[in-house]
Amino acid sequence: MTTLVRKQAATGALTGLALGDALGFPTEFSDVPSILAKCGPWRQMDLPTPAIVTDDTQMTLALGRGLRTAMDRGVLGPEATAEAVRQEFIAWNRSPENNRAPGTTCLRACALLEDTGRPWQDASQIHSKGCGANMRVAPLGLIPGLSDEQRAGAAQLQAALTHGHPTALAASDLTAHAVRLLARGAEPTGLVGLLRSYAYENRARYHHRWLGDLWTRSQDPTPEHFIARGWDECLEILGRLQDAVRTVSPETDPCLATGEGWIAEEALASGLLCFLWFVDEPLTALRRAACTAGDSDSIACLTGAFAGAWLGAEAWPAQWADRIEYRGDLLALGALWDA
Repeated sequence: MTTLVRKQAATGALTGLALGDALGFPTEFSDVPSILAKCGPWRQMDLPTPAIVTDDTQMTLALGRGLRTAMDRGVLGPEATAEAVRQEFIAWNRSPENNRAPGTTCLRACALLEDTGRPWQDASQIHSKGCGANMRVAPLGLIPGLSDEQRAGAAQLQAALTHGHPTALAASDLTAHAVRLLARGAEPTGLVGLLRSYAYENRARYHHRWLGDLWTRSQDPTPEHFIARGWDECLEILGRLQDAVRTVSPETDPCLATGEGWIAEEALASGLLCFLWFVDEPLTALRRAACTAGDSDSIACLTGAFAGAWLGAEAWPAQWADRIEYRGDLLALGALWDA
């Protein structure tokens, strides 16, 4: 099994996430013919100059800083995580650099999180399962030393701070789990099967300690019914993903097979599809993800996180990696978790 230290999985995943984000930033909101007319053949797409990222990378860094702060205070637990990440999300929302077409759910929830006199569950947008929940969750697949319960609980909690829909929670948990499996050397050929098994195992598990009474904001009769809805939608898209890996040509827009990625489970599946098509060609995987009709930057940032976790920091050529915005912040977190 490849070790985290040897291949620098955290640095690779964070760098890949940001590179995918920057590559997909100019192509988001465009259909494939328009992208091809603007950029030329998709296999030759180059990183923009300057290599500017979106809220996807910004919020990943915010989450990473929040988790670092929470862990500096002791064992990672729900109260410390919620408070530290809440403060980072508020700071992101107030930042003048928050001008990269952020999602309305994140903006609305982060504004509500400023009311510290109310529980964070009141800020959560219970009916939103946008990809903003899991585009930023990669750090939880990269931090060493967490238990399975800590990783899953924190992944769902960070999603729920903004996106309270059960599918947003389940997709975030799955995304972090996928990153962790790849970082630890799990073979990509068996990845979808491992994710489906994980979804079945956790289908009726509501993380009370991490989520509190979040489920009561929905119309579900029990917390188990609430969270099962999310896992069932993820299981459905994982089935489509498994078929697409075997039967769909990489020359076609992956969004036609696994969805446009505006919602959490589709972003996970389309990002994974691009990675699995080009397991040993990370730049090709990023280019395929960025040349899509859907939420191209979020799909590509997830593809980059998966590829970087699997291949490590050396996956990304210096002429790309050295130009990415927030390079210093990405390297600092990566070095911390790779060590």
